[in-house]
Amino acid sequence: MRPVLYSHPFSSYCQKVLIALYENGVDFQTRTLGEDDGAYEELVAAWPVKRFPMLKDGGRLIHEATTIIEYLQAHYPGPVRLIPVNEAFAVEVRMLDRVFDNYISTPQQKIVFDALRKPENRDPYGVQEARDMLDAAYGWLDRHVEKRQWAAGDAFTLADCAAAPSLFYADWSHPLGDRFPNVTAYRQRLLARPSFARAVDEARPYRPNFPLGAPDRD
Repeated sequence: MRPVLYSHPFSSYCQKVLIALYENGVDFQTRTLGEDDGAYEELVAAWPVKRFPMLKDGGRLIHEATTIIEYLQAHYPGPVRLIPVNEAFAVEVRMLDRVFDNYISTPQQKIVFDALRKPENRDPYGVQEARDMLDAAYGWLDRHVEKRQWAAGDAFTLADCAAAPSLFYADWSHPLGDRFPNVTAYRQRLLARPSFARAVDEARPYRPNFPLGAPDRD
């Protein structure tokens, strides 16, 4: 029986998991939320907090993108080892995964979710805090990846699965411009990675839904 991924192609955290699945050629089934009949209802019945992606593998339910990738590593290994065997290296990879989720993805989502609110309910102070956080994270990352191919070094890992959609949407929400050339170059390397390029292409039909207006690039 194939594992089943409850997801949406335009979601950054779903793309994070899709990269891992595509990297290792895992045979899986997709239940697209909002499009497949009953998919959202099944998700909510199994996971009342209503967050996705969610992986169903037989009788097991796995929540949260990072944990799903860890699960795939354990149960559906392939040629690309996304969590290193070396424990010290694995610690760095997991740390970077949290950096991308917490300090790039989270503030960029704050900007997006605020744009979805009615004008009278918006939070300009919170949005400015999010933009300041992104600038701080961009600056740190620009130094971090200056001499690195991927986030943790020469190997493509869980950290890059997190980085790809985070930076993809963050640059739409709070543009990198020409201020952080090393981050921009790293983002381009991620976009050229076949697994992420596939996820980006699958999400193209949904770009009109981006509340800030998807830029005519990427």
